Parts: sequence; C-alpha cells; structure tokens
Amino acid sequence: QVQLVESGGGLVQAGDSLTLSCEYSGRAFSSNAMGWFRQAPGKERELVVAISRDGGNTDYADSVKGRFTISRDNAKNMVYLQMSSLKPEDTAVYYCAATTSLWLSRAAAPYDYWGQGSQVTVTA
Repeated sequence: QVQLVESGGGLVQAGDSLTLSCEYSGRAFSSNAMGWFRQAPGKERELVVAISRDGGNTDYADSVKGRFTISRDNAKNMVYLQMSSLKPEDTAVYYCAATTSLWLSRAAAPYDYWGQGSQVTVTA
C-alpha cells in the first residue's frame, strides 16, 4: 500500500519562500513519476509541476515557472517543492501525487496515489 504524506505548508507573506516535502512509503518509489497539484477554493485541482522517475524531466505550470522548483531523492523516498516569490494567488491546498505512468501528465486521472494535502496561504 502506497502512502504519501505532505508537510511544510503554512502561512506566509507575499514574496516569501516555502518548501513542501512529500514522504512516500510503499513499493518502489523510483517506479513512480511524481506530481504536485494544488486546489484553491472554488477552483479545479491543477498540476503545479511533475517530475519523472529519475528526476531528469520536469513539467511546470506556466504560472510557477521560474519561482517553483521540484526535486526528488530516490534514496530517501522524498519529493520536494521549493516555492519562492510566493503570491497570494498561490494560496491553495497542495497535494503530492504518484503515478506509474511512463509519461508526465498534467491531468489528475493518471495519478494513482494522493497525499492528504498541505495548506499554503500567502497574504498580500
């Protein structure tokens, strides 16, 4: 059974930085591409960024390019999301997700496992 646990969310001011962590437990972490999604109140869940199994490929949403960085440590079964220059519009619940799909996907459907979510609130 795969489990994902996010941590690191919180309340910050615009311009601040924050790092989210996702701990993966279960069968081989390196067999999964990973994604960070977010969902703001009244909005659909959207992909923030995805990373391939070996970390060699990434796919960022245009809204976060240049500000957010995803990384993974396959030895520690961890994936991270470093967020900088945060804006109020980044406020959302952030979810870590795992997929065995070979391809990076911006859709939520291919992701098999999800964390419980971590709230990030950015004040102006």
